[in-house]
Amino acid sequence: MEQANQKEAPKSFLKKVKDSTHHELHILGTFVRLGVVVWSGFIITLNYVDLPMIKKGNSGGDITFLASVFTGALATFGLDTSNSKSRSRPSKKEES
Repeated sequence: MEQANQKEAPKSFLKKVKDSTHHELHILGTFVRLGVVVWSGFIITLNYVDLPMIKKGNSGGDITFLASVFTGALATFGLDTSNSKSRSRPSKKEES
């Protein structure tokens, strides 16, 4: 009888997700995206900060992938990291 109660008590992960509301899944998705922003921002920051306990090579490392992940995660929140001043300037051909 105890084994039957143990099998009924724990729900599978998919059953919990199915029972979750849209609002709960939206909050979870927001926290996951925020975690990606914080993680990638932290790794990018470590590339530029010199810590006395950690020795870095002369190259400093390539952060292109992390920068693209960071930019993409920020874009999901509606933030744009590009320089908008260069777009608003008219070109020399348009001025004449």
